[in-house]
Amino acid sequence: MRTSITLVIGVAAIIYAVAMPATAMPGGWEHIRNINDPKIQGLGNWAVGEHVKQAGGRLRFSKVVLGTVQVVSGFNYRLLVQALNVAGKKDAYKVEVYEAAANKGRKLVSFTPVAEEA
Repeated sequence: MRTSITLVIGVAAIIYAVAMPATAMPGGWEHIRNINDPKIQGLGNWAVGEHVKQAGGRLRFSKVVLGTVQVVSGFNYRLLVQALNVAGKKDAYKVEVYEAAANKGRKLVSFTPVAEEA
């Protein structure tokens, strides 16, 4: 009987480990589940504003479409952001932002246009 219980617990543990997705582990990239979270949308807005300050131009933030986050000593974000250009057309940009732990600062790592596919 004891062997049967041990076997059942062992099989259940294996099934659980295989079936359950990994949680946010330091160093691993995770999809942002709630892309409409005001913090994520605010981060995208900040990134567009920071890009305009650094490079000039006249972009206006529209929305963050999707993204991933990596836990480090703070957070790395990779976002796909839509912004309106001077003509009012929505363009897409790949944005990378580092946010220090405890909201002690942000850095715009990269801001690159996504090429339109023909």
